Amino acid sequence: MGQVSLHGIRKRYDALEIIKGIDLDVRDGEFMVFVGPSGCGKSTTLRMIAGLESITEGELRIDGQRANEMRPADRGAAMVFQSYALYPHMTVAENMGFALKMAGVGRAEREAQVKRAADTLRITSLLERLPKDLSGGQRQRVAIGRAIVRKPKVFLFDEPLSNLDAALRVNMRIELARLHEELGTTMIYVTHDQVEAMTLGDRIAVFNQGRIEQVGAPLDLYNRPANEFVAGFLGAPRINLVPRPAAQGAAEAHMALWRALAANAPAHVTQAGVRPENLHLANSLHEASGAVPAQVVMAEHLGDASVLYLRVDGVEGLLHAKVGSGHAHCQAGQTVHLLPTGAAAPLCFDQHGSLVA
Repeated sequence: MGQVSLHGIRKRYDALEIIKGIDLDVRDGEFMVFVGPSGCGKSTTLRMIAGLESITEGELRIDGQRANEMRPADRGAAMVFQSYALYPHMTVAENMGFALKMAGVGRAEREAQVKRAADTLRITSLLERLPKDLSGGQRQRVAIGRAIVRKPKVFLFDEPLSNLDAALRVNMRIELARLHEELGTTMIYVTHDQVEAMTLGDRIAVFNQGRIEQVGAPLDLYNRPANEFVAGFLGAPRINLVPRPAAQGAAEAHMALWRALAANAPAHVTQAGVRPENLHLANSLHEASGAVPAQVVMAEHLGDASVLYLRVDGVEGLLHAKVGSGHAHCQAGQTVHLLPTGAAAPLCFDQHGSLVA
């Protein structure tokens, strides 16, 4: 069992409140991801679950048992840090078995558990090496293996892949997903990388300034964000937010874009959001007659697709359109014509930034 419940959790350092009242239930066997910008409180929350930070107010329960005053070693949680935190003078096997040794586990049983964990992580051939002889990805596997041998109820990951290069991060995401499926243990994973959050999480908790804005399955949050913050944080390139044009004096292109996105929106809607993949370019003069003119400021050609950064007259900031490889000819300074696709309805937000149903 590995249920984790947070009720009214707050964290203060003197007068500075870092965590401002969090309620969250993490299900047994779930892969829960905490995501949000730097300084939003996600790592502090993880450290409170681990027992590395005290809880100022509220209650933490692990498998139904109050854990606020429990020693970290008694919580059944194992933490994997961004920095690996391996002992440089110990071999891989000694690093992985150190906690078991301190707990008084006999040598034979200790070696058997280390071997099982190493087999799971495919690092058996590394057991006699020192950390200095390992790559970043191998060190991270060792750090995870050190957690596995403790057979925890809950794994806690604090941005474990942020020190790895892009290709290795992809490989490690695959390995973590496989590990979760194989072990079936509850995992709570902190990241500021929304791609990691979307690809790994059964559910995502989106943090912002010490609060949780929304909790849900990745695609539910992507398609139905509770507010502008969640909409803007999840998705790359980020969502386009188009403000309602003023009744008088608005630019014609701005008015045309608003009509295309939110012509029938209620009066209290102040912004319409459209994902970059739901903007396409007119391919003919007939299409262009009903489209919105935009100037290409920059084009990122990615091979299978292009991301265009566009300026529409009267709209503050740039819009982003993710278009197919057929538009690889688009260059800075070129005028194109935008058409929202009918594949997805725009997201409408009120003056408070909340989603309007």
